[in-house]
Amino acid sequence: MDRFVKRTRPSQTSNSHWALTAGWTNTNKRPERPPTKKRRTDQIRQKDVSEDDDYSTALNNGENEDLFLPDQSRDSPLIRDGKTGSGHAEDGDGTETAPAAHHHTALEDSLPEVKVDNDIIEEYEKLKSSQVEDSEVSAETRRQTRKWVRGQSSIYVDAFNLALDTVLQDEAHLFEEKENCVFENWRALSYEAQYMYVRLFLRKTASWHRLERLKHYPDISDMERAIESLLEPRELPEGQFVKKSDEEFVAEPGHVFANAFAFADDSASHIKTVEQAAHLLSLDELKTLAKDAKVQGKNKADLIRAFCRMCSQQSSLMSVGLRRSSTNASMHSLDSTSEEANTENQNTNRKAHFLDKILAVTGPLVRLSEPVFKLFERVHLVFYRSTEWTEKSLTTIILAKISRRNFPAYVVCRSSNIFPSRRYLLEFENSMRLQFEVDTILGFSGPPGAEGNRKVVEKFESIAPRWRELLAEAQKMDRTGYGFGEGGYLRRFSAGHAYTRIAHKAAEALGRLHRYQDEYDLLAELLSQQLFHPARRGAWYKRKALVEERYMWELEQTPTTAFSEAQKNLQKKRWRQIALATCETALQDPNCHLIYHYDLQKRLIRLEKQLNIPRRQQHNFDHAMLRDPEEHTIEGIQLVREDAGRGQGSTKTIWLDELGDPDKEGNLMHVSVEEMCLSFYRTQGWKGYHSEGGILRTLFAYLFCDILFLFVPNVFQTAYQTCPLDLHTDAFYPARASEINHRLVEISNGGAGDLIRRVNEQHRERRTCIVGLNWDYEVEDLIQLVSCFESEALAAICKVIAQDYKARGGGVPDLVLWRTAHESSDDRKEQSENGKGEVMFVEVKSANDRLSDTQRLWIHVLSAAGVRVVLCNAVAKEVKTID
Repeated sequence: MDRFVKRTRPSQTSNSHWALTAGWTNTNKRPERPPTKKRRTDQIRQKDVSEDDDYSTALNNGENEDLFLPDQSRDSPLIRDGKTGSGHAEDGDGTETAPAAHHHTALEDSLPEVKVDNDIIEEYEKLKSSQVEDSEVSAETRRQTRKWVRGQSSIYVDAFNLALDTVLQDEAHLFEEKENCVFENWRALSYEAQYMYVRLFLRKTASWHRLERLKHYPDISDMERAIESLLEPRELPEGQFVKKSDEEFVAEPGHVFANAFAFADDSASHIKTVEQAAHLLSLDELKTLAKDAKVQGKNKADLIRAFCRMCSQQSSLMSVGLRRSSTNASMHSLDSTSEEANTENQNTNRKAHFLDKILAVTGPLVRLSEPVFKLFERVHLVFYRSTEWTEKSLTTIILAKISRRNFPAYVVCRSSNIFPSRRYLLEFENSMRLQFEVDTILGFSGPPGAEGNRKVVEKFESIAPRWRELLAEAQKMDRTGYGFGEGGYLRRFSAGHAYTRIAHKAAEALGRLHRYQDEYDLLAELLSQQLFHPARRGAWYKRKALVEERYMWELEQTPTTAFSEAQKNLQKKRWRQIALATCETALQDPNCHLIYHYDLQKRLIRLEKQLNIPRRQQHNFDHAMLRDPEEHTIEGIQLVREDAGRGQGSTKTIWLDELGDPDKEGNLMHVSVEEMCLSFYRTQGWKGYHSEGGILRTLFAYLFCDILFLFVPNVFQTAYQTCPLDLHTDAFYPARASEINHRLVEISNGGAGDLIRRVNEQHRERRTCIVGLNWDYEVEDLIQLVSCFESEALAAICKVIAQDYKARGGGVPDLVLWRTAHESSDDRKEQSENGKGEVMFVEVKSANDRLSDTQRLWIHVLSAAGVRVVLCNAVAKEVKTID
């Protein structure tokens, strides 16, 4: 599993500036800063625009329409190769690897934002040490009472054991006898040995670690003893480890235990070749050794190859094909045999010499044993319900547990039926590994090209029969096996979920290979099932309609017979009618998200015109037609620093706030371009915030608070969650469709203000941790804002967020502005005659800025809902240089 599980080291600087005991934020992924009327430049927040390929697919109407846009697997696990996982530079083999971007697990997303650093860990230790009454507490007593003793426990070991104990309590049926024996041996380890193992577990797990670089942990007083404990061979009971029903899904021999095991491997027993050892040297160490061996190379890889080649060469005359000749045949045979033996001994001695020399440089090394490591990875997969976790994932749940925070009331339900049997778990692992291989081909090594696309298709064809079996099993399970609302989330832990995603990728690859018939058949098969990846149905409908309109009529021509012009037109007409029916079906499909409706409507109208359908029978989408955003230009004074380097990447610009309030000394404030534009709009009678998506997430949390914490099995697995585990998946909306649609009707009828007041009364005093809800927004501002919205428009925006909460977080326009009816300008009086005010979203752009696909999507969503959208161009009328 180490080839498809991601653990990254969190950044040294935390996004949160709040302490453990006060001021935690409740937003997802990053803390929401308090909304302010003015903010200085050093407080300006960088945009968090997450590119999502589904946006691009929904907006892609030009040349690239023929193909799905690349999917960066927003709903799939982030994956790492075991050789390139992140860690401290000194932890591994002397080579540095750049840390990957931190991706949140579902469990981590559901917990409050936690700043994990040395200060917080020290506070945790102080809190736990205050619970100890007797300084002499045995290890057994500590395990039973969960008491903490300074120097005898740590947050990392506690979190690791919490995951193990929770899994074995609820889902012990997923592990075999030998694995349970491993767990018993783990509990018998000393604290220092456990601490050493966990710290290595969070590092580059496929690497060897030099013992001399593992001596900096203050929790370990006797490093040699801790390492010896991990290296000690331990016996396992005899017997069959893997049942016959499991064998086809256990792809790697490292999963299977022999009759003995150790928690770690030592270099003396496992490093046998010069090539293995050479990779453990740093570049400088390798250069020194290569100089002694008289080999050369341009980089580390070249030096290793040259070094290994030199060790394999024969130094005798035989290496150049020469033989000593003799008239005596028997003497020649004896000489040849003797010479070959001497040469072999020389080669062996040379390899042994350089192997010893390398190991003398590195010193003793240790690495985690693969079978045990894979076993603990599986434990964490079951605990986190995810193939990705980080050091922060291990500690967040502990810190959330001890925090002085208030959480909503909900029913905690950790079910043991996520994986009905060990067979399902192993097959899920195997499917995730295959999904990683497909992602690697498509995205991690550049454009795949024709060869890469063919490999993706081959991968899919290898699992296609099993995928179809899983679809049938899922249909049956959905009818008989799942309780109310739980199927959508549990299906994400089926191999069918990963295989369906591979099928989606294969359809994309088939399109790029111009195998349109195969692509069309696969799209039809994907659409025929309703259970896996419902959020992608809009993209499948859109692509299917395009293939029907453009390509299918040609595929009916045989190579030997060509259509006449009349036959061509007849075939085109027939397939256009089929494409039209596809668009109609898509628009009626409740799982086809709103973001796809505009493109489908546009294609439908075009097809009706091409088919000469009478106007009275054509569809009319005038009510949903997009309005082009208005364009405003605001002039201001831009500030440029003298030391600003040239050729640097795009940075936030600094402007002088001429229309805003001065600072305490009476000087004009230095602000961001968004704040400068906000000051201008305030002079025009608007109220508002520079919040990007923050204010919409806050409104969503207010309006759907009770629905967020509605009982759905398996999505509340701890008492410290700010949202259900499925909120960031495509299972959230279908599982609560009835309640969400009822709430949307209530909002459409003007009930948003009452909903906000009710939640505010219930939770503001306690400042309950609810995902997305920023308590720093004044409730009266929020009520006034929703009163200015057209109720149907607010409901449409909420539906878009509910359908895909995770993906819709980025791209919201920078400024959210509103003004009441009596403050509206004369040219807007007619809109305000009904007593409502006016809402306007403003996307601010300075010189050389361009709209991203996610921003275009939100502009389309808002425009389709009838909300006023403005593109505001900030122009520098003057540029001043500052120190």
